[in-house]
Amino acid sequence: MRTRTIERFNKANPNGKITGTTFQNDAFKTKIKTAIGAGQAPTLIWGWGGGTLRSYVQAGQVDDLTSFFDENTALKDRLFPSSFGAATIDGKIYAMPCETMQPIVLYYDKRAFEKIKAEPPQSWGDIMALVPKFNAAGIAPFSLGGQSRWTNMMWLEFLFDRMGGPEVFQAVFDGEKDAWSNPIAIDALTKMQDLIKADGFIKGFSSITADSNADQALLYTGKAAMMLHGGWTYGGMKQDGGDFVPGGNLGYMNFPPIDGGTGDPSNTVGNPGQYISISSKATPEQKEIAKKFFATELMGDQAVKEWVETGAVPIVNGADKQFTGSPDADFLNFAYGIAANAKTFAQSWDQALSPTAAEVLLDNIAKLFQLSISPQQFTENMNAVIGK
Repeated sequence: MRTRTIERFNKANPNGKITGTTFQNDAFKTKIKTAIGAGQAPTLIWGWGGGTLRSYVQAGQVDDLTSFFDENTALKDRLFPSSFGAATIDGKIYAMPCETMQPIVLYYDKRAFEKIKAEPPQSWGDIMALVPKFNAAGIAPFSLGGQSRWTNMMWLEFLFDRMGGPEVFQAVFDGEKDAWSNPIAIDALTKMQDLIKADGFIKGFSSITADSNADQALLYTGKAAMMLHGGWTYGGMKQDGGDFVPGGNLGYMNFPPIDGGTGDPSNTVGNPGQYISISSKATPEQKEIAKKFFATELMGDQAVKEWVETGAVPIVNGADKQFTGSPDADFLNFAYGIAANAKTFAQSWDQALSPTAAEVLLDNIAKLFQLSISPQQFTENMNAVIGK
């Protein structure tokens, strides 16, 4: 996808060519960090925004693009407003949001709900009430690949947001002292453990991995009724789940409100987009070429069309016009609606935090889900790495 976009730009701009290099996820994180640290960054730095971008900004390694977007209002207006959050550090824009967005979705098996004659949950109270009913019918209420740790994190992201809005985690991101000790956070962590203690998740979830798609298989083979997971899993379930998706058995919804919570139920969490920054070490000529790429091909009409063909939702207003005729139109429109209507599209916590704090977070989330630490211990451990 990115390769084709670059090729089109190079054809139109023979005097200012871009050369792209691709790596696998973890290898890329290491390589880009080393290159930037050694003052050998590429002109265009791809990433996820958030905590890593903040570290680049603090070290003066990427350019402030605020004035570029002020001068190119048509480009800024073309992109989802919610995609700019993870590109913005201290009120200034340091990256061009691009590519696709992937909200976290509550999937469910319609057949499981028919079996126990129930409706999908409209509140946290409904979720807790469904748990014993599914267990009695021999169906696990929720699938979870808990060994992967970040899969557990998605639950906490929604609980924090639905109970207290994005401000609760924002305080952590902003480095406020003891931000994890917010009473809403303690309450959310307690609710999480209540669901675990009630056998809300498939037995042995801590040894199931998401990388093998075993968690998706539990949903489409009827062993679990629901699964909270990224928008990207839709394609996997369609491909591997036999008649599950084509037969209309897969349901999906945004995470429901929590009784008494003050968060806006239209909010979502996940990946609001991908991000490209311009290295501050690049020459003026290289920077001009990069900005021309941003303004023309990167999220141009052809790129949008190609992203839709892969079953993804580009972060472009009006991209839904391209969904007509797609066999996945229902899901694409659902995902597009979430992103277009979300007051806040919060970035995944492990991307929002620095790599150091993210590792401590994932480690403590695993312990919280195994019930080996209490909500209070979790908050103490996390307060110790705020701002690190």
